[in-house]
Amino acid sequence: MTAGAPTAADIDPRDIDAVFFDFDGVLVESNEVKIDAFRRLYEPFGAEVVERVIAEHIRHEGVSRVVKLERFHREFLNITLDDDGLAELAETYSNMVEDVVVACDAVPGAVAALDAWANHCPLYVVSGTPQDELRRIAKRRGLDGYFSTVFGSPRVKPDIVGDELSRIGVQADRVLFVGDSITDYDCAVAVGTRFLGRVPAWRESRFPDGTEVASDMWPLALAGGTTARPQAEAGA
Repeated sequence: MTAGAPTAADIDPRDIDAVFFDFDGVLVESNEVKIDAFRRLYEPFGAEVVERVIAEHIRHEGVSRVVKLERFHREFLNITLDDDGLAELAETYSNMVEDVVVACDAVPGAVAALDAWANHCPLYVVSGTPQDELRRIAKRRGLDGYFSTVFGSPRVKPDIVGDELSRIGVQADRVLFVGDSITDYDCAVAVGTRFLGRVPAWRESRFPDGTEVASDMWPLALAGGTTARPQAEAGA
């Protein structure tokens, strides 16, 4: 995390008319679940392939798994997947992750942030996860009621956010995008929204110097009006 970077505490709800959240790593601690699924899928092809796959997956977090799987097979295995083969592989991946993502921990402060910000403006999810799967997960976790819409792939994030802002008549500079990947940051830059990067305490920031960052969602919750962080977490 960049020393002296602005934080979520600097975000004033009076300046924000809509908030778009990425899902994995922002609302739910599911990034390791996705990494493990890629590891298991590619283990039959050897450790070197697994290492390359995971490195590229992390580098391109937020990109559709379908895009990644097609590319990984083509570039790392010299295998061109037809539509049926790609769909079958993507379904295998989905079966590996969906129940685990439903059961895994929320990012600290995420639910409190949703509670707080839902009082100020419409909230959205925009993720690289397939849209039908993402909506099932949000519903099973009891989160769907917070959001005006839950958006997923195959549409890409800049198109989703840009189209929705045009539909609801909100100016991009009055919108906050909360994400944990460069894909999310690039989306915010492309559309012209404000950006808050989630950078866990154990990970070095991937974002440019000066990016607004938070180690979890508690600073955003407090900025939105949550009265206090729970004592057990505050002392952790």
